[in-house]
Amino acid sequence: MLSPELLIQAYLSGSFPMADPDEDNQIFWHTPEQRGLIPLDDRFKVPKNLARLYRKGVFETSINRDFEAVIRQCAALRPGDTWISEEIIEAYCELNRIGLAHSFEVWQNDQLVGGLYGVALGKVFCGESMFHTVTDASKIALIFLVEFLREQKFELLDTQYLNPHLLQFGAYEVSQEFYMLQFNEILNRSLP
Repeated sequence: MLSPELLIQAYLSGSFPMADPDEDNQIFWHTPEQRGLIPLDDRFKVPKNLARLYRKGVFETSINRDFEAVIRQCAALRPGDTWISEEIIEAYCELNRIGLAHSFEVWQNDQLVGGLYGVALGKVFCGESMFHTVTDASKIALIFLVEFLREQKFELLDTQYLNPHLLQFGAYEVSQEFYMLQFNEILNRSLP
C-alpha cells in the first residue's frame, strides 16, 4: 500500500511513483536520468499573450481549494491510460491532508478549468501533473505556482520530465546526480 511515509522516502531518494494500467495499476518507481526543472529566477519566461491573460483576471486562482478534484482531473486526461491510479490518488490526498501535497487551481465561472498538483519538501516543489479543460488554464496555473513559490522563497521547481509544453517557460534538464545534489543542499538548509 502506498503511504505518505513511503512517498516522502521516495522523493528524498529522487524517485516518484507511476501506476501501470497494463499491469493492473501496479506501482513502479521512476528515477529519470535527466530531470526537468523550471527556473524560479528571471530565466522563467512567460509569453506576452499569457502574461496579459494572467493580468486580466479572466481566471480566479486558488491553492488547495479542491485538491482531490485536481488530481482526479489529471487522471481523467487519458482514460484507461493514466499513471494516476486510485491508490496514487488516495496517497496524495493523504499527503495533502498532512500539508505536504498542494494543488494550484484555476477557476472560471466557479468551474474548475485547470490546475496542477505536487509535493513541497522544504523549499523544493516537485510538480506531478497538470490539466486544463479551457485553453491556457494549465499555463495560468503554472504562472500562479511560480509566483507563489517565488513569494515563499522556494529554490527548486522539479517537473520530473521535460516536455515541449514546459520548454516555452524556460524549463531545462539536469542530470539526476546534479538534481539530487541541489535537492539535498536546499533541503538541508530549509528544513528545521
